[in-house]
Amino acid sequence: MIEFRFGIGDLATTSFAYSPLQETVFSLRCLHDAARYPHHRPWLRRIRPRLADLDHEMLTALSAPWLWVPDFLTPRPSRARPAFADELATLRRTPPDVVAADFRATYRTADALPPVVARGLTDPPALLARAVDALESYWHTCLADDWWPRVRAVLEADLAYRGRVLAEQGAAAMLSGLDDRLTWDDGRLRLSTRHFTVAAPWTEEVGIAGRGMVLLPTLFARGAQPTIDPSRPPVLVYPARGRALVSEQPPPATPDALVRLLGHPRARLLLLLAEPASTTELARRLDVTPGAVSQHLAVLYDAGLLSRTRTGRIVRYARTALGDALCR
Repeated sequence: MIEFRFGIGDLATTSFAYSPLQETVFSLRCLHDAARYPHHRPWLRRIRPRLADLDHEMLTALSAPWLWVPDFLTPRPSRARPAFADELATLRRTPPDVVAADFRATYRTADALPPVVARGLTDPPALLARAVDALESYWHTCLADDWWPRVRAVLEADLAYRGRVLAEQGAAAMLSGLDDRLTWDDGRLRLSTRHFTVAAPWTEEVGIAGRGMVLLPTLFARGAQPTIDPSRPPVLVYPARGRALVSEQPPPATPDALVRLLGHPRARLLLLLAEPASTTELARRLDVTPGAVSQHLAVLYDAGLLSRTRTGRIVRYARTALGDALCR
């Protein structure tokens, strides 16, 4: 059992945040045990070929086989929605002695240290630089464009829900509702460690002591968990609601999707303009007046879906790259 003791005013400084760096680091747990995270399997299948071009040895070592990660890799956010680049800059400033101490605390014994970490601890600044560079490449190659927007949407929804619970039911209901392992009683938030998979070094009591607690939702935890080092500023990570939504796929495009978006006349024109054509040619093919075609072409052109070129008195229209993408 871990007990967080809240003094007078500590609830007032308790806040929520989410961290793209934390989710990046925690996602490395999938490399050890993908079966624990079924909602991320589609993403994992997509990125596996890209991992071969990254520092896979370093990335795998940043999460222990029992899924702990060194505390320094997930610094407490300074605001509710930090940018990944800002968090990475904070990470680069980690003192070398903290890097070494946190790796040793995570892996618990020297024999358990991965070779890349054991070698790196002879030069902690270089080990830190390699870890940060590996995370930065991993973020841009595998996460930033597709995965993170989905994850962020789930985290935003979780924060909105917690805010409603706080407003309607109070702080006690909000805190105890974060996870089944948590209970609130008389200024004390208790976290049961009964279901932890490995023996933990955490002390039984952690005083908030005016330092403020930050509550962080994650898609990579089955239950609430603190940092390994209880002397760090108080942080409690808890499982986000709606984690299954991250694997949802948008509905497939149907043949009438373009019609419903643009209307039948403009959709038909856009489809016809896979090859350049003039207003007169299009009017003849559609059996309508050139004036009617011209009005629709002007709208599609203004929207950036068409380009036009003039040869003498003839103006020919063709789809732009945006128009091609929309038709697909």
